[in-house]
Amino acid sequence: MFPADYVFGAALALVIGCNLYFGPRIKRERIAMQWGLDGKPTWYASKQVALWGMVLFMLAVRLFIWLASTYAPQVTHGVEPGIVGFSVITAAVQIFVLKMAEKQT
Repeated sequence: MFPADYVFGAALALVIGCNLYFGPRIKRERIAMQWGLDGKPTWYASKQVALWGMVLFMLAVRLFIWLASTYAPQVTHGVEPGIVGFSVITAAVQIFVLKMAEKQT
């Protein structure tokens, strides 16, 4: 376990907390996941996928990083900064998506 895993754990807890907070406040069944340059949504996901898909994605990527650093350490470099950057970016993106979805209801 890396010290960066504390950041990952905090980001994961933040995402889960935001999902639990914003989930009941979002009334629509579909949530915009990406916006075009004109500011209009380009595609939507179901509410459950939008809420909990990020948690699964974060866990899957962290598992992949662990597998790579365990079984192929000679080709993995900068694991800790990568975990920290990934954690911060994914948490920020999830919060942005949830805040935008709350505004649309």
